[in-house]
Amino acid sequence: MRKALILGSLGFFLAVFVQIAIGSIAHAKGPYGNIHVGNWRGGAFTDDNTGAFSHCAATTAYGNGIILVVGQNASNSWLLSFASPNFHLKQGETVPIDLTFDGQAEARIFASANSNIMATAILPPNVARTFQKASLMVAVSGSTVLNFNLTSTGPLLAALSSCVSTVKAGGINSAGDFSAPKAAAKTDAPNSKSAKAGTQTGTGYVISANGHIITNHHVIDGCTSDIKGNLTGDAAATLRVVNSDAANDLALLQGPAESFKTFVKIRDRTIHSGDSVVAIGFPYHGLLSSDFTVTTGIVSSLSGILNDTRHLQISAAVQPGNSGGPLLDTSGEIVGMVVGKLDVLGIARHTGTIPENINFAIKTGAIRDFLDNSVVPYETSAPGTELKTADIATNARAYTLLISCTATEREETAKR
Repeated sequence: MRKALILGSLGFFLAVFVQIAIGSIAHAKGPYGNIHVGNWRGGAFTDDNTGAFSHCAATTAYGNGIILVVGQNASNSWLLSFASPNFHLKQGETVPIDLTFDGQAEARIFASANSNIMATAILPPNVARTFQKASLMVAVSGSTVLNFNLTSTGPLLAALSSCVSTVKAGGINSAGDFSAPKAAAKTDAPNSKSAKAGTQTGTGYVISANGHIITNHHVIDGCTSDIKGNLTGDAAATLRVVNSDAANDLALLQGPAESFKTFVKIRDRTIHSGDSVVAIGFPYHGLLSSDFTVTTGIVSSLSGILNDTRHLQISAAVQPGNSGGPLLDTSGEIVGMVVGKLDVLGIARHTGTIPENINFAIKTGAIRDFLDNSVVPYETSAPGTELKTADIATNARAYTLLISCTATEREETAKR
């Protein structure tokens, strides 16, 4: 009910919050022009008392019930506002907020309450730069902990900066469309004129009771439509991106928690070379079975290509579409995430031989670090009773999802 209230009132809050003067200005009028970057909407604003340009700002609503406002004023200071109808602030009071970016960079800011439901802080230059580059921000105020996906913040800040400089130079009538250029979104497709849209699929698994789903970053990279996820036999649900880590090829999604009856636990004991593993996923979806497939093998090595210690080498067969799927031990606990297979043709060209059964999975250490940084309440478990492969597969039906979206077709890689 609370979420429905916030989303249903979004139009009202966008109109009111963005027009609240950011900083020391009491009244603002706007928006003039247009800013549209991802889910962010905004424009330029003037001071109602003087008619002079005051700031450019954009806003978006999060599933945690907070509306975030990012702005830059006429003095080029960056501002960050938090707003919610559930806040009970005293106008003018100072609210200390501790920010953590990508689980590493930390900063304390002090926000001033514009009203009883909104507080605004001026960001120091170093914090603004970190904010621009970050993909996840965790804000802590008192006992309240909130996380915010910042994947489109870099382009947003560029659009806001362009808005401020344009309006300062040409006046409020020069405010136009400062949205992210459409061409910029296609820079990863060098042959964009001939690029075709196609369905991109992979695998993911439910990792928390709150509906969090983990998969590979490359499974969702390039998606141009809503990301869908569905258990075998169930209707697809729309998933939102909570966080992503391209460097470690991990992505965190979230769907409606009520759609998932259970989640999988992560093994809390070290896996060893020679241990048996089970890989589950949706390879070649649409060409092979619509159900997931199950393959078995062993841990062949505790490191990947070029001794990459983030990865396991496994003999369990995987194919395009297995990416992001669970790698399980014989008691059904997570020991990794399937990430890809060796480029056998590339190796054959260099060595004259075709390698067999060389596939890779991301270790649980990297997965747990990513989940910790994303503030996800996952669970761990010691290995239990050894199960039959059929029983492991039966249990996996409740938490293993087909992940799909529409994306620009790209050249196949070893991770597909």
